[in-house]
Amino acid sequence: MELQIAVAKVNKYATSESGDTLEVVERPNGGLSVVLADGQTSGRGAKAVSLMVVRKVIGLLAEGVRDGAAARAASDALFTEKHGKVICTLNIASLDLHSRTLVLTRNNPSPLFICRGDKIDKLSAESIPLGTSRDVRPLITELPIEPGLTIVIYTDGLVHAGERRGIPMDVGAILRSVLEDQDPSPQHLADTLLAQAVNLDDNRPADDISVLVLKSTSRTGDAVRRMTVRLPIERPPEPSIR
Repeated sequence: MELQIAVAKVNKYATSESGDTLEVVERPNGGLSVVLADGQTSGRGAKAVSLMVVRKVIGLLAEGVRDGAAARAASDALFTEKHGKVICTLNIASLDLHSRTLVLTRNNPSPLFICRGDKIDKLSAESIPLGTSRDVRPLITELPIEPGLTIVIYTDGLVHAGERRGIPMDVGAILRSVLEDQDPSPQHLADTLLAQAVNLDDNRPADDISVLVLKSTSRTGDAVRRMTVRLPIERPPEPSIR
């Protein structure tokens, strides 16, 4: 088998920096973890918060610290620095090669989805963001790796899309419609969800949006690890002539 990971993310409209931060780190046992954080509000301040959280988490994971302990440590660090006045959501998705499981760690009120074929489960139990108090504990779900297992994780900008028009985003319904018609790649699934959210916001996203999709598939190729990243670079504004 192999694990495929795809991400699609966009900034809040007219905001130069995204408050969402995503990083991938290799684990000491040969697996890897994907860490997604969303700082409170948006823009430069939110980016600084999510960067602090992600750097704390990936540093601990790289040292072999368990995901739940890394999340609690990041929460304590944020609470101490910001005196409980700033929060940050966090999701960690880890491929543990020792246990051959996917470990999902969540400090995010937004739910996540677990898809197996045409069965879609929504994990929506109450979850508290980091930084609200000391010793905030995450929700942890561990799943055996099996072909076709698909995990969909996102920041709250996705579920709030369309609220201005009174047409809220229904992530579960979109997932079901895409999965019923085809066997989509993780990137196609992430792109479809993001495109629908942006469309509901009239192409002016009301918040930063990040969509992370992980899919376990049967391996048909070689044993080479690969990663592709696409980062659009905006042109600087033309200087004004007076």
